[in-house]
Amino acid sequence: MTTRVYLFKGFERFWHWSQAALVIAMLLTGFEIHGSYTLFGFEKAVTYHTIAAWALVGLWVFAIFWHVATGEWRQYIPTTDRMLAIMGYYSSGIFKHEPHPFRPTSQQKHNPLQRLTYLAILTLLSPLIWISGWLYLFYADWNAWGLSALQLEWVATAHTVGAFFMLAFLISHLYLITTGHKLTSQVKAMVTGWEEID
Repeated sequence: MTTRVYLFKGFERFWHWSQAALVIAMLLTGFEIHGSYTLFGFEKAVTYHTIAAWALVGLWVFAIFWHVATGEWRQYIPTTDRMLAIMGYYSSGIFKHEPHPFRPTSQQKHNPLQRLTYLAILTLLSPLIWISGWLYLFYADWNAWGLSALQLEWVATAHTVGAFFMLAFLISHLYLITTGHKLTSQVKAMVTGWEEID
């Protein structure tokens, strides 16, 4: 038997899909800038990459304000409660059709593993990408900022490492959204706001 729970408000869904589109756009253009393939051409890829980055900054400003104003920031407070059970489920229990050890509610939308993952993205991966990207974008101003000792190669490498970590997160995220009640139930929840729970 399944029940439907309204988990994701309209802004959360807009924020999620907009952020996903912008991150994918930056990955596509970023790897082209890096020389991995040709899709838009180098100059257009740089332009599109920069536009997507500024759009994401704007989206994050609104998202931070929304999370603080609504109290939804509490959804991301890390916890280790039932962490081992969650890890056991994803490593083996899911393949044995065991029930998921976490039931989302409107007060607790994310399981402990999700919370720790999002915390790592917000405190480690995002700063790596944003700081290196900012430095890359304003390379011409390094001397004025007193950063002449910094090497462009280091910044480019840091930014590329961050991009690969973000790509790994995206791939794992795409896999994990297929592990819901039905193959498409978690995607449907992020479109409609309603999630079906066993």
